[in-house]
Amino acid sequence: MAKKQSVFQEVAKQIQGKIDKGLYISSQRLPSEYDLAKEFGVSRLTVRKAIDELISRNILVKQKGKGTYVMTQQKVQSGRAGLQGFTEAAKSYGKTSKTEVISFEPLADVPDEVTRALQLNGQEEVYHLVRLRSFDNEPMTVEDLYIRSIYLPEVTEKQLEGSLFTLIEKQIEIAYSHQEVEAILVTEELSPLLKVNIGEPLLMVHSITYSVTATPILYDTSYYRADRYTFKNTLHRTIN
Repeated sequence: MAKKQSVFQEVAKQIQGKIDKGLYISSQRLPSEYDLAKEFGVSRLTVRKAIDELISRNILVKQKGKGTYVMTQQKVQSGRAGLQGFTEAAKSYGKTSKTEVISFEPLADVPDEVTRALQLNGQEEVYHLVRLRSFDNEPMTVEDLYIRSIYLPEVTEKQLEGSLFTLIEKQIEIAYSHQEVEAILVTEELSPLLKVNIGEPLLMVHSITYSVTATPILYDTSYYRADRYTFKNTLHRTIN
């Protein structure tokens, strides 16, 4: 039988829920203990214990004489450790990754853009995969991927809830990826998936991932929350 949560833990869970939904944002001051106690129908002591619990988990921070604030969340820095899959990046940040497969199907009619990007010969089968990726149950990115099916033989939807790179590298070694990052606004379609308001900033990333022999493996358009992601690139100077 699951252990019943104490009252202060339930209050802490509700406060964190408001943070996850964006009702309380980074660096925002929380209502007073009195107001929170009134809102949740508990004592101020219970609220204080709930706040202390969230402070211990680096979700809230208390400033002496000023109040309690939502801690500024560290942005995930894509590329800080080279080319990594989402699952690998989650581990490097000490987080748990979660994947929801939104759709997965073989394509009979491959878009021209994908055909060019993957250098297809017109006979190859391509999978179209859309996934929602999360860190510690917080939505982070929506991936829209086209993958040459030869690199995912007999794959199941359940397997696609894990690391795609791990699956692909059973067939071919991944070497590098070309990326283009563009700033856009959250659309009506993406808003409920990423739990970000329509019109908020979003990072759209087009990438083509290659093998060591420069064979294109997958074409990806991913949508990253701009409030939780940043990209790191190394630029080499070339003098003509």
